[in-house]
Amino acid sequence: MKNHGVSRRGFVAAGVGAMVVGGTLRADEKAATPAQPTGPKEAAFERDYDPPGFKPSWKKEQINRTLLQDFVIYAHSDLEMVKKLLEREPGMINGAIDWGGGDFETALGGASHMGRRDIVSFLLERGARIDIFCAAMMGQLDAVKSFLTLQPALIDAKGPHGFSLHMHAQAGGDESVAVLDYLQSIKKLELRPLPFLQKKEPKAS
Repeated sequence: MKNHGVSRRGFVAAGVGAMVVGGTLRADEKAATPAQPTGPKEAAFERDYDPPGFKPSWKKEQINRTLLQDFVIYAHSDLEMVKKLLEREPGMINGAIDWGGGDFETALGGASHMGRRDIVSFLLERGARIDIFCAAMMGQLDAVKSFLTLQPALIDAKGPHGFSLHMHAQAGGDESVAVLDYLQSIKKLELRPLPFLQKKEPKAS
């Protein structure tokens, strides 16, 4: 970008001066004011308990948040970009993004509720940790039964964005019908269509 000789500090100072001289900014000046940056904001926190005895060493850099965010987003729909970004940073395979309020999502989680078997299969081959939501979408009935035998309360577990086990089984389509029937036999839910998974009808020739 071409530098027109006005520094950020000078721009801010000029803006403050205009407010002092004029009292308030005109409507057109307000419209020209740069918007506040958007993005994640960490919740305020201060310990009211004794800190843990273990002190992290933080010898390694954390994975860049933007890179991990993009990886999780692409895992919803773009296998080639998933491959490209994972090759760049293999450590992201089990990375999770908190979209706010503890809504954690991994690449596997995103691919699972979108019914993207190709992306899920690739991630599992690369070491992603399978969970009950992924198993439900993939039609792995024995695995789902094993999870629920271990902990029956998982029938009410919520995946990323609050999506239920039943919804993940729906996302799996025909190959996951047996899982969905099994889940419905344990707890029957009203199943709604998943509009973001609806396939477009081929155009008539």
